[in-house]
Amino acid sequence: MKVLLAMSGGVDSSAAALILQQQGHDVTGVTMRLWGGESDTGCCSVSDVDDARRVAQQLNIDHLVFNFSDDFNEHVVAPYVDAHIKGITPNPCIECNRHLKFDRLIERGRLLGFDAVATGHHARIEPDNNGVLRVTRGADAKKDQSYVVHMLSDEDLSYVLFPVGHMQKSDVREVAQQAGLRTASKPDSQDVCFIGSTVGREGFLGNRIEFRPADVVDTDGQHAGRVQAVELVTIGQRRGLNLGGGDKRYVVDVDVPGQKVVVGSEEDLLVTRTQISDIAWPHRDDVRDCMGARVLVQGSAHGARSSATLRHDNNGYYLEWDSPQRRIAPGQSVVWYDETDTYVLGGGIVQVAR
Repeated sequence: MKVLLAMSGGVDSSAAALILQQQGHDVTGVTMRLWGGESDTGCCSVSDVDDARRVAQQLNIDHLVFNFSDDFNEHVVAPYVDAHIKGITPNPCIECNRHLKFDRLIERGRLLGFDAVATGHHARIEPDNNGVLRVTRGADAKKDQSYVVHMLSDEDLSYVLFPVGHMQKSDVREVAQQAGLRTASKPDSQDVCFIGSTVGREGFLGNRIEFRPADVVDTDGQHAGRVQAVELVTIGQRRGLNLGGGDKRYVVDVDVPGQKVVVGSEEDLLVTRTQISDIAWPHRDDVRDCMGARVLVQGSAHGARSSATLRHDNNGYYLEWDSPQRRIAPGQSVVWYDETDTYVLGGGIVQVAR
Protein backbone atom coordinates (compact mmCIF):
# COMPACT_ATOMS: atom_id res chain seq x y z
CA MET A 1 0.00 0.00 0.00
CA LYS A 2 1.27 3.48 -0.87
CA VAL A 3 1.20 5.59 2.30
CA LEU A 4 1.84 9.32 2.63
CA LEU A 5 3.18 9.93 6.13
CA ALA A 6 3.21 13.35 7.78
CA MET A 7 6.68 13.75 9.32
CA SER A 8 6.96 16.57 11.86
CA GLY A 9 10.53 15.86 12.86
CA GLY A 10 9.55 14.20 16.13
CA VAL A 11 10.07 10.67 17.37
CA ASP A 12 6.45 9.58 16.90
CA SER A 13 6.26 10.25 13.17
CA SER A 14 9.80 8.92 12.73
CA ALA A 15 8.86 5.63 14.40
CA ALA A 16 5.62 5.56 12.39
CA ALA A 17 7.67 5.68 9.18
CA LEU A 18 9.80 2.76 10.33
CA ILE A 19 6.78 0.69 11.43
CA LEU A 20 4.93 1.25 8.16
CA GLN A 21 8.06 0.33 6.24
CA GLN A 22 8.48 -2.87 8.28
CA GLN A 23 4.85 -3.74 7.54
CA GLY A 24 5.72 -3.73 3.84
CA HIS A 25 4.13 -0.43 2.83
CA ASP A 26 5.60 1.91 0.24
CA VAL A 27 6.13 4.97 2.46
CA THR A 28 6.67 8.55 1.37
CA GLY A 29 7.34 11.12 4.08
CA VAL A 30 6.04 14.65 3.82
CA THR A 31 6.73 17.68 5.95
CA MET A 32 4.19 20.47 5.81
CA ARG A 33 5.71 23.92 5.71
CA LEU A 34 3.11 25.87 7.63
CA TRP A 35 4.55 28.93 9.29
CA GLY A 36 6.67 31.38 7.32
CA GLY A 37 7.65 33.58 10.26
CA GLU A 38 10.23 33.09 12.96
CA SER A 39 9.82 29.97 15.04
CA ASP A 40 12.05 28.04 17.40
CA THR A 41 9.38 25.76 18.84
CA GLY A 42 7.07 23.00 17.69
CA CYS A 43 6.86 21.39 14.27
CA CYS A 44 7.39 24.65 12.38
CA SER A 45 11.03 25.19 13.35
CA VAL A 46 13.83 24.79 10.82
CA SER A 47 15.49 22.09 12.92
CA ASP A 48 12.32 19.97 12.93
CA VAL A 49 12.03 20.11 9.16
CA ASP A 50 15.67 19.08 8.91
CA ASP A 51 15.16 16.21 11.37
CA ALA A 52 12.27 14.88 9.29
CA ARG A 53 14.37 15.00 6.13
CA ARG A 54 17.31 13.29 7.80
CA VAL A 55 15.16 10.46 9.22
CA ALA A 56 13.69 9.89 5.75
CA GLN A 57 17.26 9.59 4.46
CA GLN A 58 18.09 7.09 7.21
CA LEU A 59 15.12 4.95 6.18
CA ASN A 60 15.76 5.45 2.47
CA ILE A 61 12.27 6.75 1.77
CA ASP A 62 11.25 9.70 -0.36
CA HIS A 63 10.64 12.95 1.48
CA LEU A 64 8.44 15.76 0.18
CA VAL A 65 7.70 19.25 1.45
CA PHE A 66 4.24 20.74 0.97
CA ASN A 67 3.93 24.51 1.36
CA PHE A 68 0.62 25.10 3.13
CA SER A 69 1.61 28.44 4.66
CA ASP A 70 -1.29 30.38 3.11
CA ASP A 71 -3.81 27.84 4.40
CA PHE A 72 -2.14 27.86 7.81
CA ASN A 73 -2.40 31.62 8.07
CA GLU A 74 -6.02 31.61 6.90
CA HIS A 75 -7.30 28.78 9.10
CA VAL A 76 -5.01 28.92 12.15
CA VAL A 77 -2.98 32.09 12.68
CA ALA A 78 -5.50 34.74 11.59
CA PRO A 79 -8.38 33.13 13.57
CA TYR A 80 -6.04 32.85 16.58
CA VAL A 81 -5.38 36.59 16.52
CA ASP A 82 -9.02 37.47 15.82
CA ALA A 83 -10.21 35.28 18.71
CA HIS A 84 -8.10 37.23 21.21
CA ILE A 85 -9.55 40.49 19.92
CA LYS A 86 -12.99 39.08 20.77
CA GLY A 87 -11.97 37.74 24.19
CA ILE A 88 -12.06 34.11 23.07
CA THR A 89 -9.41 31.51 23.95
CA PRO A 90 -8.69 29.52 20.77
CA ASN A 91 -7.09 26.12 20.36
CA PRO A 92 -4.77 26.52 17.35
CA CYS A 93 -3.46 22.94 17.45
CA ILE A 94 -6.95 21.53 16.93
CA GLU A 95 -7.60 23.91 14.05
CA CYS A 96 -4.26 22.92 12.51
CA ASN A 97 -5.26 19.27 12.74
CA ARG A 98 -8.70 20.03 11.33
CA HIS A 99 -7.66 22.12 8.34
CA LEU A 100 -4.06 21.21 7.57
CA LYS A 101 -2.83 17.91 9.01
CA PHE A 102 -5.94 16.14 7.85
CA ASP A 103 -8.16 18.10 5.42
CA ARG A 104 -5.34 19.39 3.21
CA LEU A 105 -3.12 16.35 3.69
CA ILE A 106 -5.92 13.92 2.83
CA GLU A 107 -6.88 16.03 -0.17
CA ARG A 108 -3.29 16.05 -1.43
CA GLY A 109 -2.82 12.36 -0.69
CA ARG A 110 -5.85 11.38 -2.75
CA LEU A 111 -4.81 13.71 -5.56
CA LEU A 112 -1.37 12.08 -5.74
CA GLY A 113 -2.79 8.57 -5.75
CA PHE A 114 -1.82 7.40 -2.26
CA ASP A 115 -3.84 4.60 -0.70
CA ALA A 116 -3.71 6.14 2.78
CA VAL A 117 -2.21 8.96 4.81
CA ALA A 118 -0.65 8.44 8.23
CA THR A 119 0.49 10.54 11.18
CA GLY A 120 2.30 9.91 14.45
CA HIS A 121 -0.68 10.72 16.67
CA HIS A 122 -1.27 8.59 19.75
CA ALA A 123 -4.79 7.51 18.86
CA ARG A 124 -6.36 4.46 17.27
CA ILE A 125 -9.02 3.81 14.65
CA GLU A 126 -11.08 0.78 15.53
CA PRO A 127 -14.63 -0.52 15.00
CA ASP A 128 -17.13 -0.09 17.81
CA ASN A 129 -19.57 -2.80 18.91
CA ASN A 130 -21.64 -2.14 15.77
CA GLY A 131 -18.65 -2.41 13.46
CA VAL A 132 -18.50 1.35 12.84
CA LEU A 133 -14.99 2.81 12.58
CA ARG A 134 -14.23 5.36 15.28
CA VAL A 135 -11.34 7.29 16.74
CA THR A 136 -10.34 5.43 19.89
CA ARG A 137 -8.07 6.47 22.73
CA GLY A 138 -4.38 5.75 22.28
CA ALA A 139 -2.89 2.86 24.25
CA ASP A 140 -0.71 5.23 26.28
CA ALA A 141 -3.21 7.10 28.44
CA LYS A 142 -0.69 9.83 29.29
CA LYS A 143 -0.02 10.53 25.61
CA ASP A 144 -3.53 9.94 24.25
CA GLN A 145 -4.35 12.41 21.44
CA SER A 146 -7.84 11.32 20.52
CA TYR A 147 -9.06 14.72 21.77
CA VAL A 148 -7.10 16.63 19.11
CA VAL A 149 -8.14 14.35 16.22
CA HIS A 150 -11.82 14.13 17.16
CA MET A 151 -12.91 15.94 13.98
CA LEU A 152 -12.17 13.04 11.62
CA SER A 153 -15.22 11.94 9.62
CA ASP A 154 -16.20 8.41 8.67
CA GLU A 155 -14.72 8.98 5.20
CA ASP A 156 -11.45 10.18 6.76
CA LEU A 157 -11.28 7.21 9.13
CA SER A 158 -11.20 4.75 6.24
CA TYR A 159 -8.17 6.56 4.77
CA VAL A 160 -6.08 7.48 7.83
CA LEU A 161 -3.54 5.37 9.72
CA PHE A 162 -2.11 5.91 13.23
CA PRO A 163 0.84 3.47 13.33
CA VAL A 164 1.96 4.25 16.91
CA GLY A 165 -1.49 4.57 18.49
CA HIS A 166 -1.37 1.05 19.92
CA MET A 167 2.02 1.64 21.58
CA GLN A 168 3.32 3.09 24.83
CA LYS A 169 5.51 6.14 24.29
CA SER A 170 8.46 4.33 25.88
CA ASP A 171 8.09 1.57 23.27
CA VAL A 172 7.98 4.14 20.47
CA ARG A 173 11.30 5.56 21.66
CA GLU A 174 12.78 2.09 21.97
CA VAL A 175 11.82 1.24 18.39
CA ALA A 176 13.43 4.46 17.19
CA GLN A 177 16.48 3.87 19.37
CA GLN A 178 17.05 0.34 18.10
CA ALA A 179 16.90 1.61 14.53
CA GLY A 180 19.34 4.41 15.33
CA LEU A 181 16.92 7.14 14.29
CA ARG A 182 18.24 10.61 15.12
CA THR A 183 14.96 11.64 16.80
CA ALA A 184 14.86 8.73 19.27
CA SER A 185 15.66 10.87 22.33
CA LYS A 186 14.16 14.12 21.08
CA PRO A 187 11.82 15.78 23.64
CA ASP A 188 8.15 16.17 22.79
CA SER A 189 7.04 19.60 21.60
CA GLN A 190 4.55 21.27 23.93
CA ASP A 191 4.31 24.77 22.50
CA VAL A 192 2.24 26.56 19.86
CA CYS A 193 4.55 26.21 16.87
CA PHE A 194 4.19 29.73 15.46
CA ILE A 195 4.93 31.49 18.76
CA GLY A 196 8.64 31.74 19.47
CA SER A 197 9.90 31.02 22.98
CA THR A 198 11.56 34.42 23.29
CA VAL A 199 8.48 36.53 22.51
CA GLY A 200 5.69 34.32 23.87
CA ARG A 201 1.97 34.88 23.37
CA GLU A 202 2.10 38.48 24.59
CA GLY A 203 4.87 39.42 22.18
CA PHE A 204 3.29 37.59 19.25
CA LEU A 205 -0.11 39.22 19.71
CA GLY A 206 1.37 42.58 20.69
CA ASN A 207 2.94 42.84 17.24
CA ARG A 208 -0.45 42.28 15.60
CA ILE A 209 -3.11 43.94 17.74
CA GLU A 210 -3.37 46.91 20.06
CA PHE A 211 -3.79 45.82 23.67
CA ARG A 212 -6.40 47.64 25.74
CA PRO A 213 -6.55 47.94 29.53
CA ALA A 214 -9.59 46.79 31.47
CA ASP A 215 -11.09 47.25 34.90
CA VAL A 216 -11.27 44.20 37.13
CA VAL A 217 -14.41 43.95 39.25
CA ASP A 218 -15.82 41.30 41.57
CA THR A 219 -19.20 39.63 41.10
CA ASP A 220 -20.83 42.47 43.06
CA GLY A 221 -19.39 45.04 40.67
CA GLN A 222 -16.83 46.35 43.16
CA HIS A 223 -13.49 47.51 41.75
CA ALA A 224 -10.73 44.95 42.34
CA GLY A 225 -7.89 46.09 40.09
CA ARG A 226 -6.86 46.67 36.51
CA VAL A 227 -5.18 44.67 33.75
CA GLN A 228 -3.15 46.19 30.93
CA ALA A 229 -4.31 43.82 28.19
CA VAL A 230 -7.86 42.47 28.36
CA GLU A 231 -7.12 40.45 25.20
CA LEU A 232 -4.72 38.25 27.16
CA VAL A 233 -7.16 37.34 29.95
CA THR A 234 -9.02 34.03 29.87
CA ILE A 235 -11.79 32.33 31.84
CA GLY A 236 -10.45 30.49 34.90
CA GLN A 237 -7.25 32.54 35.07
CA ARG A 238 -5.94 33.28 38.57
CA ARG A 239 -2.35 34.43 38.15
CA GLY A 240 -1.15 37.66 36.57
CA LEU A 241 -4.14 39.75 37.65
CA ASN A 242 -2.27 41.73 40.35
CA LEU A 243 -5.16 41.52 42.79
CA GLY A 244 -3.02 41.37 45.92
CA GLY A 245 -3.46 38.86 48.74
CA GLY A 246 -6.60 37.43 50.27
CA ASP A 247 -8.85 34.67 49.00
CA LYS A 248 -8.14 33.05 45.65
CA ARG A 249 -10.05 34.76 42.88
CA TYR A 250 -10.54 33.54 39.34
CA VAL A 251 -11.68 35.16 36.11
CA VAL A 252 -15.32 34.24 35.60
CA ASP A 253 -16.11 36.57 32.69
CA VAL A 254 -14.17 38.59 30.10
CA ASP A 255 -15.92 41.47 28.32
CA VAL A 256 -13.46 42.76 25.74
CA PRO A 257 -15.72 45.42 24.12
CA GLY A 258 -16.69 46.69 27.57
CA GLN A 259 -13.07 46.46 28.78
CA LYS A 260 -14.10 44.65 31.92
CA VAL A 261 -12.92 41.50 33.68
CA VAL A 262 -15.06 39.88 36.39
CA VAL A 263 -13.41 37.80 39.10
CA GLY A 264 -14.96 35.55 41.69
CA SER A 265 -14.47 32.49 43.83
CA GLU A 266 -13.93 29.00 42.50
CA GLU A 267 -17.59 28.35 43.20
CA ASP A 268 -18.49 31.26 40.89
CA LEU A 269 -16.78 29.36 38.06
CA LEU A 270 -19.23 26.47 38.31
CA VAL A 271 -21.90 26.04 35.65
CA THR A 272 -24.61 23.43 35.01
CA ARG A 273 -24.61 23.74 31.20
CA THR A 274 -22.18 24.67 28.44
CA GLN A 275 -23.26 26.02 25.07
CA ILE A 276 -21.40 24.57 22.08
CA SER A 277 -21.34 25.01 18.30
CA ASP A 278 -19.33 23.93 15.24
CA ILE A 279 -20.14 20.31 16.01
CA ALA A 280 -17.98 17.64 14.40
CA TRP A 281 -19.95 14.41 14.03
CA PRO A 282 -17.89 11.40 12.87
CA HIS A 283 -21.08 9.76 11.55
CA ARG A 284 -24.49 11.14 10.58
CA ASP A 285 -26.32 8.71 12.85
CA ASP A 286 -24.42 10.10 15.85
CA VAL A 287 -26.56 13.25 15.76
CA ARG A 288 -29.68 11.17 16.39
CA ASP A 289 -28.08 8.67 18.74
CA CYS A 290 -26.31 11.20 20.98
CA MET A 291 -29.20 13.59 21.58
CA GLY A 292 -30.41 13.11 25.11
CA ALA A 293 -27.74 10.50 25.77
CA ARG A 294 -25.23 10.57 28.61
CA VAL A 295 -21.64 10.96 27.41
CA LEU A 296 -18.22 11.47 28.96
CA VAL A 297 -16.78 14.88 28.10
CA GLN A 298 -13.18 16.01 27.95
CA GLY A 299 -12.53 19.78 27.94
CA SER A 300 -8.77 19.90 27.33
CA ALA A 301 -6.04 17.79 25.76
CA HIS A 302 -5.40 15.75 28.91
CA GLY A 303 -8.24 16.90 31.13
CA ALA A 304 -10.41 14.83 33.41
CA ARG A 305 -13.65 13.44 32.01
CA SER A 306 -17.05 14.56 33.29
CA SER A 307 -20.46 13.08 32.66
CA ALA A 308 -23.07 15.14 30.82
CA THR A 309 -26.14 14.85 28.61
CA LEU A 310 -26.03 16.32 25.10
CA ARG A 311 -29.10 18.40 24.33
CA HIS A 312 -30.46 20.81 21.74
CA ASP A 313 -32.88 23.74 21.98
CA ASN A 314 -33.65 26.95 20.09
CA ASN A 315 -30.24 28.32 21.04
CA GLY A 316 -28.39 25.32 19.63
CA TYR A 317 -26.47 22.45 21.20
CA TYR A 318 -25.41 22.36 24.83
CA LEU A 319 -24.02 20.00 27.43
CA GLU A 320 -26.08 19.57 30.59
CA TRP A 321 -23.63 18.48 33.29
CA ASP A 322 -24.54 15.77 35.78
CA SER A 323 -22.95 17.95 38.46
CA PRO A 324 -21.70 21.57 38.28
CA GLN A 325 -18.41 21.91 36.41
CA ARG A 326 -15.78 24.63 36.15
CA ARG A 327 -16.53 26.93 33.24
CA ILE A 328 -14.56 26.16 30.07
CA ALA A 329 -13.19 29.16 28.22
CA PRO A 330 -15.09 30.04 25.03
CA GLY A 331 -13.11 28.94 21.98
CA GLN A 332 -11.88 25.74 23.59
CA SER A 333 -12.97 22.38 22.25
CA VAL A 334 -15.00 19.80 24.14
CA VAL A 335 -15.00 16.19 22.96
CA TRP A 336 -17.49 13.55 24.03
CA TYR A 337 -16.89 9.82 24.31
CA ASP A 338 -19.13 6.84 24.89
CA GLU A 339 -19.82 5.83 28.50
CA THR A 340 -16.89 3.39 28.48
CA ASP A 341 -14.59 6.37 27.73
CA THR A 342 -13.28 4.60 24.65
CA TYR A 343 -14.80 5.90 21.40
CA VAL A 344 -15.04 9.49 20.18
CA LEU A 345 -18.68 10.33 19.44
CA GLY A 346 -18.23 13.98 18.52
CA GLY A 347 -16.89 17.34 19.54
CA GLY A 348 -17.62 21.05 19.43
CA ILE A 349 -16.40 24.50 20.44
CA VAL A 350 -17.51 26.26 23.60
CA GLN A 351 -19.49 29.44 22.98
CA VAL A 352 -19.71 32.68 24.93
CA ALA A 353 -22.61 32.46 27.39
CA ARG A 354 -24.21 35.82 28.14
